[in-house]
Amino acid sequence: MKLASARIPRQAGFPDWMAEVIAAIEAGKPVRQELAAGGRLHIDRPLPFLCVHLSGDPSSPVAREIAQANASYLIAPNAVTATPIVAAVGTLLERRFGAFMVLEIEELANDELLNDKAPFLSPFKIEIAAADQPGIRAAARSFVDAVEAIQGKFRTPQIEFRKWPDSSAGKDDALEIAFPQMRVQIAPIYRKQQSGEIYPEIRERLIASIFDAGLHAFAAFAKSTRCLTITTHRALGRKAFVDAVVRTDRAIDDVAASFDFLLAVTPINAEAAWNEFAAGDCSRAPRFLYRPLTLQAEAAKRKLFSIPFEHLEDPVLYQLYREKQQELDLQLSMLSARETAKFVEFGRALYGPVEPGLLQAARDILASSTARTEAGDASERLHRQSADSYLIERRAREMIGEYARRCSNFDARVEVRDDLPSGLLVSGRRLLVARSTVMEKDRVEAILSHEIGVHLLTYFNGSAQGLRLFRSGLAGYEGMQEGLAVFAEYLSAGMTADRLRLIAARVVACAAMLDGASLPEAHRLLVNEHGFLKAEAFNVVLRVYRGGGLVKDAIYLRGLLQLLDHLADGGTLEPFWMGKIAASHFSVMQELNARGLLGGPAVRPMFLDAAEATARLSRARSAKTPLDLLDH
Repeated sequence: MKLASARIPRQAGFPDWMAEVIAAIEAGKPVRQELAAGGRLHIDRPLPFLCVHLSGDPSSPVAREIAQANASYLIAPNAVTATPIVAAVGTLLERRFGAFMVLEIEELANDELLNDKAPFLSPFKIEIAAADQPGIRAAARSFVDAVEAIQGKFRTPQIEFRKWPDSSAGKDDALEIAFPQMRVQIAPIYRKQQSGEIYPEIRERLIASIFDAGLHAFAAFAKSTRCLTITTHRALGRKAFVDAVVRTDRAIDDVAASFDFLLAVTPINAEAAWNEFAAGDCSRAPRFLYRPLTLQAEAAKRKLFSIPFEHLEDPVLYQLYREKQQELDLQLSMLSARETAKFVEFGRALYGPVEPGLLQAARDILASSTARTEAGDASERLHRQSADSYLIERRAREMIGEYARRCSNFDARVEVRDDLPSGLLVSGRRLLVARSTVMEKDRVEAILSHEIGVHLLTYFNGSAQGLRLFRSGLAGYEGMQEGLAVFAEYLSAGMTADRLRLIAARVVACAAMLDGASLPEAHRLLVNEHGFLKAEAFNVVLRVYRGGGLVKDAIYLRGLLQLLDHLADGGTLEPFWMGKIAASHFSVMQELNARGLLGGPAVRPMFLDAAEATARLSRARSAKTPLDLLDH
C-alpha cells in the first residue's frame, strides 16, 4: 500500500530535488542523490534510521567512510544543508515505521589520549551524546557494548558521555531536528599526530568496528521502539551494490580469468614421466613438462594492484576483495616461480603448512586401512568392472543435461583431453576428462557428484549472485570446496577405503615434500610404509611435486575435517551451495544473505535427492573421524 505524500517542511535552503526523493522512498526505490553543495544522500531501501556525517572538507575520511558504509546515509558539508533533508526524509520514514533515529558520526580534532612516552599504547577516546529517550538510550547502550567488545590489536576504546544536546558541537554544526538523535565522535587513531601519515590496518579495523557498532545501535532502537523486526543487526546493512562494487568485481575477475592456475602447474607428460620413472627403478625424479604461460605475471600484478577499492562503501565487500587480491597475488607469484625452489614457499603461504593434527589424521586413516587394502592384489583390481573416459564423458553430459533442465544458466561443457594426467578437472565452466582415465564403474557417479555437483554447481550458483567473485571463489575457498566435494562422494554412496587412503596419502606426501624429501623418497614412503602400488604412489607424488612442489593436495582432507566439525556443531550445508566460499566466510555469506545481497542457490545438488543422502548426512553429524564415513 502506497503511503500518502509526506508534508515536506519547506525551510531555507530546501533542495528542489527533494520531492522526487520523497516519491522514490515512498515507492520503495533506491535513492542516490549528489548534493550541489557537496555530499550525497543514499538510501537503498526505507529504514527507520539515517546515518549522518557533516564535513565541508576531507579532514575526517574515516567518519565519512563509516557513515557511507550504511544502507541509509547523508553526507553534507554542514548542518544548514543537512537539516531540511533529514527533516523531510525523517518525517516520511517516521510515519512509515512509527519511529526514526539519526546517528551522527564525526571525528575528534586530535587523538588527545595518545602519550608517546607511555610504555604501552594508551586507550583512544570515543565521545557519545544521546538524547534522553528510551529508544536512543537503548541504542547508546548497544553501541557501547559493541565498541567495548572490539578486540583491539593496538588500542582499546575509552567511552566518554556528554550531555544532550552536545555542547561540543557549534550552533552552525548542530542538526535542528525533532527526531531521536545520537552523536558519536571518534579519535583519529588511524593517523600520526604530526605528519598525518595513515596506519592502513588500524584505519580498516576502525571503520569496520564502528560501522558494526552503529548497526547494533540501530537494531537496539528498532527493538526498543518495535518499529522493525529483524533476525540480526547485520540485516540492516546494504541491500544493493553501488556501481563501484561492480567495477571492482569485473576488474578482479578479469585478472583471475587471465590465467588457469591448475592447468598451468599440471604436467602435460604424465604418462611419459611415469615410464621414465619406472624405467629408472623409481630412483630418479622424472622431468615434468608444462604448458607455456600465456601471461606475464608482472603485468597481471600491475593490473591487479591498480584496482581501486576506496569507493566500495561496504566494509564487508571491501575485505572480501582485498583478500581475493592477496590470493591472486600469491598465485601469480607462484606461476612466475614455477619449477624453482621459491614455488613451494609461495605455495606454503597460499595453502598453509601441513599442521600436526592434519598429518596425524592422515596417518590414522592409512594405518586403519592398510591391511584391508593390501589384502586385495593388483590382479583383483584389474578384474573389477571399469569405466573409461568415454563412459565417463557420456554420463557427465547426461548429468549436466539434467542440471541444465533444472537451471537454464547451467551451461557447462565437457572436454576429453590428451594433455592431462589420468582423472577429472574443473576449469571455470568446463569439465576436463583425461583420455587415459580409467576407474571402477561404481565410482563414476561419486566422482561426477564431486566435480559437477559441487565444483560446477557452485560456479553457476555463484554466477547467479550478480558478482563474479562468488563464482571464481572467495579467497581461501579451495579447502572447503574440496572438502565439500569429497563429502559429496560420501553422500553419493561412493566413499571407499581406497579413496580415503588416497586423500590421506596426499597429506603425507605434502608433509614429506615440505620437510625436504625428494620425489623418489616420498614415493618410497607411500609404497614401503603405506602399501601403495608403485603406479598409485606415482600419481600422488606427481600431484604433490608438480610445478616445483604444490602443497594444495593437503586441503582435501583438511577441508573434509573442517566440514565434519561444522556439521558436528549443528551447521547446515545450504550457504555452501551459494558460491565458492571458505569455511571462514560462512558467517559472511549468512550476513549478505540476510541483507538481501545474496540469494539462495539457483540449483541444489542432485545427489541430495537420493533417499539415503538424508540418512548419510545425519550419520555424518556424529562422525568422529573420516573413517566413520566408510560403510562397514
